[in-house]
Order: sequence, then C-alpha cells, then structure tokens
Amino acid sequence: MKKVMIFGLLLAVVFTGCKKSDEDDDNDKPKKVGIMGEWYSSGANVAPLLIYAGIDSIYAEFNLDNTYLVESFSDGSKTTLTGTFTQAKSGTGSIWTIILNQNTPNSLTSEGIFEITDGTLKTMQYEVAQTEPPISGVTKPTPAGGFGSTSDGAYGVMNVQNYIEYVK
Repeated sequence: MKKVMIFGLLLAVVFTGCKKSDEDDDNDKPKKVGIMGEWYSSGANVAPLLIYAGIDSIYAEFNLDNTYLVESFSDGSKTTLTGTFTQAKSGTGSIWTIILNQNTPNSLTSEGIFEITDGTLKTMQYEVAQTEPPISGVTKPTPAGGFGSTSDGAYGVMNVQNYIEYVK
C-alpha cells in the first residue's frame, strides 16, 4: 500500500511538473505594442485633408517587424505605401510618437503622433506630416501640442485621421 501511495505521489508530481503554465503560452512570441496591428478608416473618420484629395478609405497594417503597409482608396483606385516605422511613448498622456520611413511608391519620411483608446472598439487618433524632403511651412505635430498641432496648429484637425482596429 505504501508503494502505491508513493507511486501515486510520483505521478502527481510528474504531471504537475509537466503541466504547461499560462505564463509559458506566449513567452517566445513578440507582443503587439502601440500602433502594431491592422486599422481601418472610412467616411467621416478620414482626415478632411485626405477627403479633399479624393481619398475615401484607408487600410493600414503595422507589423511586429516594424514594417508597414498602407492602402488608400479613391474612386475604386488603390494606392499602396510601404516602409518601416519606429514608435515611442511620448510621456504626454497616452500619446505616442511615430516616424515613418516610406519606401514605395516614393521615398520620404513622415513624423507625428498617435493615441489608442480601448473600448468596445479599439480606436486610434493619428496625425503625421511629411518632414523629408521638407515641405515649406509644414512641421510635424507634437505630443505637447496635441492633435491638430501640425504646422503649429495651422491646419487644426484637418490632418487628424481616426481609425478603428480591424479585427478578423
């Protein structure tokens, strides 16, 4: 009887020791942080400056390897932008900074800010401006200036884009 109890305890220890813990599930997977994920904007969520340029919707994907793909649509025609990005918490509320180094269709750099809000739907406010090559009179928005701070507020919220997280 003593041997059966010891064997039973040994089996319990072995199965407990081999049990996969909840903490082990995603330890080796990179975590999505900040802007990483898929986002969609259409209708009134599209920045007024982009609507003026004829854009009616935008799909954006920011990947774990810091690459991005943005597809904008205008009257059924698609324009695809690709490149790399870096992001950082700004220290101003929950606003992050972002630098986008676009590769296609042409090479340029844009800088700006974004803020993600968790709720029933995850949403994001996003504002960037081209910094290289420079455009006369255009400066990047800043966390301190908040949304609408492109070119020291000259555009107001005309350059602020609103996105909804795209969930498959």
